[in-house]
Order: sequence, then structure tokens, then C-alpha cells
Amino acid sequence: MNAIDNNKIQAEEISLGLLLDALSGDKDAPLVFHYDGRPVKPGYHITEVKAGQFSALDCGANPEAWTEIFIQLWDIAEVERTHMPAGKFHAIIRKVTEHVQLDGSAKLTFEVSDGVRPMQLYCAAMPILRGGAVHVDLSPRPASCKPRDRWLAEETRKAAACCGPSAAESGCCA
Repeated sequence: MNAIDNNKIQAEEISLGLLLDALSGDKDAPLVFHYDGRPVKPGYHITEVKAGQFSALDCGANPEAWTEIFIQLWDIAEVERTHMPAGKFHAIIRKVTEHVQLDGSAKLTFEVSDGVRPMQLYCAAMPILRGGAVHVDLSPRPASCKPRDRWLAEETRKAAACCGPSAAESGCCA
């Protein structure tokens, strides 16, 4: 089995450590998560934070291992509540670390439900401070074929090496 490798986070995803670092400068700003084209309701709750270590075999018979942090958001509206301040989110995660070991470099997954629709998985983009609030876009986490993804990444790398500025005279891009 391969050693745990948290470097496989996709470019559009962030780790827990990156999220917490980004939030540390704006502790009083409301933290607004966006998913499915809309923001979470002002009364949302963090209902669970969990850490997992996974070992798997992908569809190409390649063994893998990674750690992942799951943050569960319950998207509900509560009367007279505002969006949670970034500092409160930070404090909740800090409290969790008193009981659960959280690896800051781990893959970060959000589980979101409104209590009616099934819970869905999302990855987080880098937070953006806009209009006095910290906004975090959550995008759906689709399934993928990891061998195909690795092959596509290699083909992209080869094309970039072949067609880059230093290879222009080689004729490989003609």
C-alpha cells in the first residue's frame, strides 16, 4: 500500500489548514458557504467534524492511501441568527482538535444537507473576502476514474513540455 499522500488534492480544492489560515485574519466577518448556486442559510450549523484515514484500490488496481477531514453543514434558517463568524468556525475546529487528531494537510470535504434532501459531498475553494463577509464556494465532488485522471494529467504535461516556449523550434507542435 502506498504511504499516505495528501498532495493529491485537486487545484480547485483546499485543505483544512489552508482554510483555517485564510479565516484567521477575518475572525469577525460572517462566514458564508455557497453551494448549488446559493448561500447557506444564516442559521447553518456545523453538526459534525470527522477525520478518516483511507486505504483503497482504484479501478486500475492501484493502491492508494490518504487522510480526509469531513465537515458536516446543516443548512437551516433560524430566526434572528446571522451567518457564523469566521472566528467561531475556527474555534469549533480548534475544540474538535482537543478530541480528534486533524491533519491540516488532509483533503477537506464538506457534507451539506438541509435536513430534507440527501447529504451531498463538496470540496471547498479558497475563501474570498467580499462585501464584509468571507465567502467559500463549495463545488460538487464528482466520482472519477483515477487511472484515467493520471493519464490525462500526463498527456497534459507532455503537451505543455512539447508546446512550451523552449520547444517552439523543435517542430513537435506543428
